[in-house]
Amino acid sequence: MLIGKPPSWAIPESQATPESVFLNRRAFMSAAAGAAALAPSAAKAGLFGWGKKDVAPQPPDPSAGLYPVKRNPAFTLDRPVTPEPINLGYNNFYEFGTSKDIAEAAQALPIRPWTIKIGGMVERPREIAIDDLLKQLPPEERLYRHRCVEAWSMALPWSGIPMKDFVAFARPLGSAKYVVLKTFMNPDVADGQASPLYDWPYTEGLTMAEATNELAFLATGAYGKPLARQMGAPIRLAVPWKYGFKSVKSIVSVEFTDKRPKTLWETAGPGEYGFWANVNPAVPHPRWSQAQERVIGTSETKPTLIFNGYGEQVADLYKDMKGEKLFM
Repeated sequence: MLIGKPPSWAIPESQATPESVFLNRRAFMSAAAGAAALAPSAAKAGLFGWGKKDVAPQPPDPSAGLYPVKRNPAFTLDRPVTPEPINLGYNNFYEFGTSKDIAEAAQALPIRPWTIKIGGMVERPREIAIDDLLKQLPPEERLYRHRCVEAWSMALPWSGIPMKDFVAFARPLGSAKYVVLKTFMNPDVADGQASPLYDWPYTEGLTMAEATNELAFLATGAYGKPLARQMGAPIRLAVPWKYGFKSVKSIVSVEFTDKRPKTLWETAGPGEYGFWANVNPAVPHPRWSQAQERVIGTSETKPTLIFNGYGEQVADLYKDMKGEKLFM
């Protein structure tokens, strides 16, 4: 929980727009219309994984009874929550294709059994099932904003585990400097993984200081229910001060190391994507400006905020890093 004066991006809980406002009939219809407009004839845009396929039915998530979970009031928003139908229909999940319209294809992902390997520089390497993890580290809800490197943004209610609690659970050695997170590898289910353009499986990394920051979060749910498959079920990373491609989905491996990992996007496009990927409106992507962001589900644009508005919590992590490309 945050201690001291409220951060600049926070508003009183009494001013936060209730989720029910967004899920009433009028908002639902608006959201559905927005989702249809935003989901392009995207099959034509995908190189691998068309986002449309025959999908075998999967059993329901057995953790559904845990949700909704108690909201942590220290983490709130300066804008309305993005309506759930918009979020469910506009997803970057390259394992299932390069379009935003991958929700149907992602339903093929089996999420049980699901285990997470904890290894590298730890006291004891081990593997834990997601449901056992949720019993040992019960989830809470937080409201976060997120900013994509593509210059669009969302705001949503995550449920999950503070990553610093997971790090403590994993018991890394004091010599560990980085946390490496990897997603599943199953091209028979996720045909986007057949693409030779990317170094699969999806690999991301944080420093130990970033991973134990109060904002770093392992999301296991959203909108008061378990994570949808297209959002990265059953567990994904959420680091709201960084561009969204840092938030690896469907995690199966967490490794502690003393060497900086090469991440998927850093490997695929080193001239455009770096390890740090902190949000900065003054540092453009090589192909577009980052000064403004488009709020998904509306026609609104907003000025982009340094560290996505979370600078009070994270800026000190980077104050002595001269020569590092912190923002791309």
